[in-house]
Amino acid sequence: MRNQPHVLAIVLAGGEGKRLFPLTADRAKPAVPFGGSYRLIDFVLSNLVNAGFMRICVLTQYKSHSLDRHIAQVWHMRGMGGEYVAPVPAQQRLGPRWYTGSADAILQSLNLVHDEKPDHIVVFGADHVYRMDPRQMLDHHIATGAAVTVAGIRVPREEAFAFGCIDAGEDDIIRGWVEKPSDPPGTPDDPHATFASMGNYIFTTDALIEALRADAEKPDSSHDMGGDIIPALVEQERAYVYDFARNDVPGETERDRGYWRDVGTIDAFYDAHMDLVSVHPVFNLYNDRWPIRTQQDNLPPAKFVNGGMSQESMVGAGTIISAATVRNSVVSNNVVVEDGAVVEGSVLMPGVRIGRGAVVRKAIVDKNCHIGDGDLIGVDHERDRKRFPISAGGVVSVAKNIVTSLPG
Repeated sequence: MRNQPHVLAIVLAGGEGKRLFPLTADRAKPAVPFGGSYRLIDFVLSNLVNAGFMRICVLTQYKSHSLDRHIAQVWHMRGMGGEYVAPVPAQQRLGPRWYTGSADAILQSLNLVHDEKPDHIVVFGADHVYRMDPRQMLDHHIATGAAVTVAGIRVPREEAFAFGCIDAGEDDIIRGWVEKPSDPPGTPDDPHATFASMGNYIFTTDALIEALRADAEKPDSSHDMGGDIIPALVEQERAYVYDFARNDVPGETERDRGYWRDVGTIDAFYDAHMDLVSVHPVFNLYNDRWPIRTQQDNLPPAKFVNGGMSQESMVGAGTIISAATVRNSVVSNNVVVEDGAVVEGSVLMPGVRIGRGAVVRKAIVDKNCHIGDGDLIGVDHERDRKRFPISAGGVVSVAKNIVTSLPG
């Protein structure tokens, strides 16, 4: 058996997630429920654990209680080989201040690196929906001798303004890098596509420590991984790209191969849910060869009574749909949809109750909300705007614990 490199994984989970408001009003973005049973952070942690990376630190900061609790309850390791998934809050080891950027978050947490003494450090984001085998990316990183390897994916050019944009040759050396440009560059073979960073990096340990310390001495730095650390290593010609299209995940289908979504906005979050519900889904949650892991509560199966029905939808355990209709929706655990209600093209999070005769269309209803009898959500946007945020794409968002009623 060959000697395996020693790897420490660091998951960056400290962002505020302002663009995902109101879902992030009371929780960190990686703790937002997704897909009926999961939290966003379950996707990156599943990818790391499925690949055999069993020493994982999750750096948290803002509104992290539900995220910390989820990691403690779901991701506790019981192995005898030193495995762990540990939430690490901001510890102010370099002075009385919060993290000033993603690079500063790692700099302030270098004690984790010094304790573990890894050969390589995997630095992944916490809020994307995808399957990936990061072991293949590590093999590429080691083979090239890179200081850092950046996972890259082709995205439509009009969407690339939100990402780091990569210019790389056939040798995979990154020769150009532009962080979140207003006019993203096209690729040589397709002017309508941009090669974008997925926000996933693998560093040789010494290179990362050197880059972080050099960056800390720059007064004009924003101390950001994509904005400062990667460009510095690109200038030194020590940064390589790993094309996500090369990644082979066991059990994937041609339809969901290469799927990756940044769900940083309400519309992107909603669209990712709609990707789940077709007969042949764009992203397949039912791949048991590369499972997305999470907590499975002790709940009875979903129940449909009095002619209640669900079409082209996912329905979680413990849910009761009574004389109601659910179409093209993702319904989480412990939801009740009462007699005569209609739910279409919507996302219902755990504990939601839809009252008798209510209509919910193209909406995201957060945990433990009660939509009152006869109320209408997503039917009249003029009325909706007086109560709820509506996204550019027309998605109505109802924040946690809201109780609504039909106006008298």
